[in-house]
Amino acid sequence: MEAKEFNINDIVEMKKAHPCGANRWKIIRLGMDIRIKCEGCGHSVLIPRKEFSRKMKKVLVKHEE
Repeated sequence: MEAKEFNINDIVEMKKAHPCGANRWKIIRLGMDIRIKCEGCGHSVLIPRKEFSRKMKKVLVKHEE
């Protein structure tokens, strides 16, 4: 299985949509846990890195530095 590449400020798509209906999330914190923010309603969620890697579908927008 290939390792998924993601970085801070990337917009990602998760396998399940948020209850508000949006499926775009912005990565706002990286570490052992990853904090993502819903692009639809602004709600943020903190999930373990291993769980995030499993639930992430793909990177929609890569952040350019």
